[in-house]
Order: sequence, then structure tokens, then C-alpha cells
Amino acid sequence: MVKVDVSCTLESFRKFTFASTCRTFAPNAYLTDPEIFPEREEGGIIYVEAVDKVTLKKIRRITFVNVQGVLGVIYNSNSGSTSIKWRQTKKAIGRATGEASVNSLKHLAESGVFTIPQVEAYVEKMAQAKDQSHEDAQD
Repeated sequence: MVKVDVSCTLESFRKFTFASTCRTFAPNAYLTDPEIFPEREEGGIIYVEAVDKVTLKKIRRITFVNVQGVLGVIYNSNSGSTSIKWRQTKKAIGRATGEASVNSLKHLAESGVFTIPQVEAYVEKMAQAKDQSHEDAQD
């Protein structure tokens, strides 16, 4: 698990939610429309807090919603290993905070939430923490 605290666009976080949940079965038009988000009520909850929200379609366990005026997004993975909240700070820019699994780090990087150098820094930090815990266990 990696602690996440990064400034990012709403669009990059939206892409992350799709990459992590439904990219393989979401209609192509939904993937490219910046006003459409996936939501999930069971398992790992995904919830979009917005000024206006309209339900479009439910496919499998994902409900696709059209939103206006997004204030925040809550993302929890099915496995429970990732829990990240995006909160608006200025227009379409916000702060993503929480904890992410290695798999979620990959999706965060693919989506543009993180840059490759940021991911490398997180991986290095994880390796150092693992080495330190290993050394502490040997003492």
C-alpha cells in the first residue's frame, strides 16, 4: 500500500476510475465523455458528489452517470486495498488522497494522475520502507 497525496485534474481521475473498474465493457462514448462517470454501490464503492447527476445506464455492477459540477469522487477498490478520494480545489483541479495498491498505481499513472517520475519515486519509497522493516525485523 502506498499513501497517495497528489494534485490532479478531474479528467485524469475520471480516467482512473474507468481504468480500474470498467474500461473493458463501458461503451466507447462513455470513455471519452468528460461528463460521464462510473459509480458502484456494492463491493468497492465508487461515488461522485456533484451539483447535478443523471443515471444513464447500468451494466454489470456499474451505474454510469452524467454529472455537472463535480465536487468530489470517492473510489474504493473491490479488494479493499485502494481507497482514494478526489476533492475539488479549483474548478477542474483537485487533490487525490488516500492509499493505493501497486495495481492502482499503474492505473493512476496510465490515467495521468501521476507522472512516471512520481510513480518511480513512490516505488522507491516503498522499497526503502520494505528494506527498513526487514532490517528492523532482524534486530
